[in-house]
Amino acid sequence: MNVLLATMSGALLVGGVVGVAHGLTRTAPSTSRRRPETWAGRWARWTRRPPGRRGRTRDRLLIGGVVAGFISYLVTGWALLIVVVPILVLVLPYLLGDPPNTEADMLSSLDRWVRAMAANLRTGQSISDALRLSAKNPPPLLADEVRLLVARLEHRWPVRDALKAMGDALDTPDADAVLAALALASHRGGTGATTTLSALSDSVQDRLKAHREIDAERAKPRVVVRQVTAISVVVFGLGLMLGGEFFAPYRSGIGQVILAALLCLYFGALLAMRRITAPPRRQRILQEAGR
Repeated sequence: MNVLLATMSGALLVGGVVGVAHGLTRTAPSTSRRRPETWAGRWARWTRRPPGRRGRTRDRLLIGGVVAGFISYLVTGWALLIVVVPILVLVLPYLLGDPPNTEADMLSSLDRWVRAMAANLRTGQSISDALRLSAKNPPPLLADEVRLLVARLEHRWPVRDALKAMGDALDTPDADAVLAALALASHRGGTGATTTLSALSDSVQDRLKAHREIDAERAKPRVVVRQVTAISVVVFGLGLMLGGEFFAPYRSGIGQVILAALLCLYFGALLAMRRITAPPRRQRILQEAGR
């Protein structure tokens, strides 16, 4: 009876989560007739499944977590583990992982782009000439926007407007700082372009070095929390297997509620830690291009 009740509770909870995800998913109205949607398509849409390899990995983790949750319930008698274990498998890697370091990647690409312009620029040429030369071998992260920038210049866009449009597309304050400096330098004509680009490259390199040092400091709390979490999970698992009746109060209904509350508090602390150690969103310098 307890197994049946736990199974039904887990199924209802999973169904509720899927229903909420389905309710939050926006669907665009369409007048054209569509092919019948497969179960795989519905699952991907309802659960916001990532495409490709990431989605397959997530599905394997979810299936493994559900199986591990049922096994944990049969061993310990805690019905809550049917729900908690899959959540741990899916959520912990996100909460304990390092956030994507997009700022460092952008700064590195900007540094390569400006240095390439300074190296290819011949004496007497202007900033617009350097921008055109940079389209031959741009950094991969900036390739599309650099080529679009050069195309705008070829269509007789002013350099300042073309750089503003590129800043709107990249939408990062680091790119704004570089593009604003290029826009200001473009008004000075053809002399001193190489010196300007070299100084700008040195400035970007200094900012990239400082950013990496700050990111290394931000990573230290995450390393400590990973170690504490791993130790806690191991000790908790060993206690369940070897502790006898030490955890017996948690098998009751009120014990399960208290355990769920404690786990929610811990997950909330991990989420707060991730937000604190993530880089804050900075304001941009360039305004939206009015072209």
